[in-house]
Amino acid sequence: MEQIIATVRGFAGALVVVPGPGGDFPELAWGDAFFYYAPDGGMPQNVQPYGTIVIKNYPDDAASDFDPPGRWRVNIHADRATFRELTGEEPRSLTRPRDYAAADSVMPHPVYGVLGWVSVVNPGERTTDTVVQLLRSAHRAACARFARRHEPGRSLEND
Repeated sequence: MEQIIATVRGFAGALVVVPGPGGDFPELAWGDAFFYYAPDGGMPQNVQPYGTIVIKNYPDDAASDFDPPGRWRVNIHADRATFRELTGEEPRSLTRPRDYAAADSVMPHPVYGVLGWVSVVNPGERTTDTVVQLLRSAHRAACARFARRHEPGRSLEND
């Protein structure tokens, strides 16, 4: 997990937020990691992260079974073609049964797969390179969105 966080911190303009006690994030998010493109280093407003790492079950997301110690999951927003290549399905047409607790396997996110998110529980030898490649792609896509939103003369109404 720390290796992936360190890798993302090395991306130009990346902001990695790991909430903890005393911050503005709810206790439920403490210890998780959120990846943003933020060239000014400030927390982006009205922007979702392009990737996350979660270390615990959430009320609506327990399929990956984080109760045993040492389990965690990286989640990454993927473009539609990449999602289809990795999962064999379209994001909005997921029908295959999956074991979302399986480690070191790329699969649709158990909750946000329909929105194009993929996930890997405890990336290992089979998936770490893919996870890093996916995070680089998601970071580049976030950079492009940022550039479009900050074009000179562009109004916020166009977003």
